[in-house]
Formats: sequence, C-alpha cells, structure tokens
Amino acid sequence: MKALVDTGALMLCIPEHIALQLNLKSESMREVTVADGRSMNVPYVGPVKVGFGKRFCYVGALVLGDEVLLGAVPMEDMDLVVNPGRRELAVDPASPNIPHARGK
Repeated sequence: MKALVDTGALMLCIPEHIALQLNLKSESMREVTVADGRSMNVPYVGPVKVGFGKRFCYVGALVLGDEVLLGAVPMEDMDLVVNPGRRELAVDPASPNIPHARGK
C-alpha cells in the first residue's frame, strides 16, 4: 500500500476504511492537532506493521483522513531519510544494511 510521506507529521495516520479492513480495534482516543490548527479527538489503533523495502516497524495509528500518511516516528524507527529534491524516501545511506537507532 502506498503512503504520503509527511515530515511535519509525527504519527502514522490511516483512513477509517483501512482500519476496518485490517480489523483494528480502537485502543483509545487521542487529541490531534491537524495542519490547519484545528484539534479533534480521533481513534488510536494498532499495532500496525509498516514496511519499506526490507525494513519494518510496529506502530500505533491515528484513524484520520482519506489517505495513509507516514509521519516522522515510523520513518525514524525504520531509519529512513527523505530527499525532498527528488521527492523520494530511502534507507539511510549511513546504515544501508540494517536500521540504526540511538539508544540514549
């Protein structure tokens, strides 16, 4: 499944129809501030396994919007970098074989 990459967002966001297709139950509600400044309460579901190439992570997701949005938390977890000039997402060239994480 394709996702819009958004470095200004933190979380994975998925539309309601995808949460239903994956049979994800709402664990709780989260208050979310969206790009236009509005705040709203949305369901928080998970875990969701997210993959990019040979990398993956497990994250919670906000049920919000009409397309899948990949935020900074899952991108950081998979050690991915954004190249805005090319409009592409790639594995961090400094750690091409396995994701690198900071433990402190």
